[in-house]
Amino acid sequence: MIIRPIQPQDLPALLTIARESGPGFTSLTDDPAFLERKIARSMDSFGRAVTQPKDEQYLFVLVDTDTGEIMGTTGIEAYAGHERPLEHFRRGAVAGTTHERLTRCNHYTGYSEICSLYLRPAYRGAAFRKAHAGKLLSKVRFLFMAQHPQRFASTVIAEMRGVANDRGQPPFWNWLKTQAGNLEFATVTQLVATGNTRLLDSLLPENPLFTANMSDEARRTIGQVHQHTRPALKMLLEEGFRHHGYVDLLDAGPTVEAPLGRIASVQHSRHCRVQVVDDDIPAITRNQPGNRHRPMLLANTDTLGFRASVTEAADWLPHRQMLTVPRSLADRLNLETGAAARFLPLAQAANRAAYDPESPNTEAHYAH
Repeated sequence: MIIRPIQPQDLPALLTIARESGPGFTSLTDDPAFLERKIARSMDSFGRAVTQPKDEQYLFVLVDTDTGEIMGTTGIEAYAGHERPLEHFRRGAVAGTTHERLTRCNHYTGYSEICSLYLRPAYRGAAFRKAHAGKLLSKVRFLFMAQHPQRFASTVIAEMRGVANDRGQPPFWNWLKTQAGNLEFATVTQLVATGNTRLLDSLLPENPLFTANMSDEARRTIGQVHQHTRPALKMLLEEGFRHHGYVDLLDAGPTVEAPLGRIASVQHSRHCRVQVVDDDIPAITRNQPGNRHRPMLLANTDTLGFRASVTEAADWLPHRQMLTVPRSLADRLNLETGAAARFLPLAQAANRAAYDPESPNTEAHYAH
């Protein structure tokens, strides 16, 4: 498996992913022209010389190197709300009651946003979990951000997909649409995904929404995530992301945030130099041989030529401050002896996060 920036020839695969992921996945939509523009914007962003974040968007694809198939996508918006306001509902208690009110706001404008994480169903089995496909898609963004911090804001957010029924309909929107022109969810998400939000902005109520007026089903889903999103949320909580009571306008899924410099994968990743070795020659014996051949994420430090993978074949030599990389892997990652790289060990830490989405002021707690 290799992660690389998206390219024009990936359009058919991206269109398939947009169709597979369904209407709740608003960062990709079933619209070839829109996806072509998204690919072009991403390629332009990777190719820019950037000193501070503006309107850049970085979209990566995970490639099965045996078949050439696109296994999934993952992405970063450098400056959320640059082209159009990024709005949420802010949860707040109603004094003297057990109920809440939801107030529209654009609190997160100017933050960097991780998005577009999607692993295709064919690659979600046990073999791919063992190969760390999901972790690679999630954590590779943090390696890229750690290596190029000037391209991103000091705080990173992630909007998590909210609860939906078997037909892809969120109970929250099914209640809210009666006050917003009775537009179907698929129509609304298409408008949001393509940036055509003027109609939606005019239909959504400006005044606070009171949960006392909602259906029980809609109220229960506020701040909850879609069942398929739970693994992604779990990973982010273990990275140090917290929820501060902001939820999506359409499905009420939670938004989580973290300071870029305090994200676990950013803190624990390491910039290094590479020594390329022949595949059939073992790496130099280390001072601590018990730590050899552990899985790690490994990436080069390029932008447009960015490549990353998971490997157990690279070895960190602390006494030489050098990472040895087999030639076959180095070739796939565009690395040569003396080149810079960044790696992240995938040792399973005992990090666990407590998350109570029912509380508007909830924060996750972590043990790193």
